[in-house]
Amino acid sequence: MISKTRTTVPDIFSSSNRMKIRSFPSILVLVLFVVFCCGAVEAENWPGWRGPRGDGSSLEKNLPNHWNGPRGENIAWKVELPGVGHASPIVWGDRIFIVSCREETEQRILLCLDRASGRTLWEKEVLRAPIERKNQLNSCASSTPTTDGKLVYVTFFESDPKAPVNTVGTKYVNQPATPGWMVVAAYDFDGNRRWIVRPGAFNSTHGFCSPPLLFEDMVIINGDHDGDSYLVALKQSSGETVWKVPRKNRIRSYCPPLIRQIEGKAQMVLSGAGCVASYDPHNGKQRWIVEGPTEQYVASLVYNGKFFFMTAGFPTYHVLAIRPDGEGDVTKTHVVWQTTKDCAYVPSPIVAGDDKYLLVIADRGIATCFDAQSGERHWAERVGPHFSASPVGADGSVFFLSDRGITSIVRPGPKFTAIAKNELGEDCRASPAISDGRIYIRGEKNLYCIGGGK
Repeated sequence: MISKTRTTVPDIFSSSNRMKIRSFPSILVLVLFVVFCCGAVEAENWPGWRGPRGDGSSLEKNLPNHWNGPRGENIAWKVELPGVGHASPIVWGDRIFIVSCREETEQRILLCLDRASGRTLWEKEVLRAPIERKNQLNSCASSTPTTDGKLVYVTFFESDPKAPVNTVGTKYVNQPATPGWMVVAAYDFDGNRRWIVRPGAFNSTHGFCSPPLLFEDMVIINGDHDGDSYLVALKQSSGETVWKVPRKNRIRSYCPPLIRQIEGKAQMVLSGAGCVASYDPHNGKQRWIVEGPTEQYVASLVYNGKFFFMTAGFPTYHVLAIRPDGEGDVTKTHVVWQTTKDCAYVPSPIVAGDDKYLLVIADRGIATCFDAQSGERHWAERVGPHFSASPVGADGSVFFLSDRGITSIVRPGPKFTAIAKNELGEDCRASPAISDGRIYIRGEKNLYCIGGGK
């Protein structure tokens, strides 16, 4: 469950405080102090994949509902980005971090931008290697970075013909994969590299995408691929391996884990490698597993305080609600509800409306609102032709960004309620970010800052 942080401020209108106030400037200072504290509760950083909670949710209010990119309406700034990438921007304080690939020079890069203006503060080459084989909807810079406010952590694939090739493949894959390594690196806010490591081999015909996840003093990365798959945890300070555990089914997926505290225990849950599984993030020990229901996964999980929700996939489509209190194989006992209609493969779902509703945007453009408790389908509406980005939610609204750069804003609930449709003016594959009253959207060529902010 998501709970807002409460800020305690003095009661400036109590009788004791009224006696102390002698002048208008004093009143003005105290009022501004109250306004500042209340506003600070709502503003959030967007530190990694799908925001501060890893589920697309924002606690912010008064976000822009209307904009138009071609006409420049409600666009604070727009800057051209070098190279190509589908990773989302992340925001911390006055900095924006984003990764890209300069394909002509084979460089994978990390950029730091000024949040107020979009001006590039610095650019660093993380690695240089031949372009890997990938799906046409993927890129060589699809993994959203993450930050703890001190260091920025990035993940890329580095092709290397000398890397071990242990691809097992499946009956659905008969194409060769580019052999290589998972690369994880850390940079400080001034652009200095603190460390870079290669924690494991990686082979996938569809390319790479595995955003890093922070937990306590570790960076955790999913290494599902068509070979000896693994989960790995590294020290944030040095990149040294803390633990590394094998994944059972050795099938590629692109889903970062989601960590939640449930009944006093930390559960790290992810879908991928032909299953949905929970691990102890302290040591990588598996807690429970749901086998299937399909082979390949891209969308990450969400949690509403009762159930984990997943959507997948290939070759068959599913939405599942899973109760998280099991041990061992819970395939037949802990799936609360399941459907094979109006599911998504690439876009991740979102929980909204006080955790009552699960919203899913199918790749082909059908948005569906499920009752989170029962799985009842409240509505299903076409909102666009095709979607890759995952939705974000704030202030009672959910934002669906299509591949054509059109954002449909809807209200979750028993009836479909459309708020607005906003055109950006270029294609989009990256999921939006929200911070300090603004929405940041990466297009195929440009990064847009939408709204006036505070």
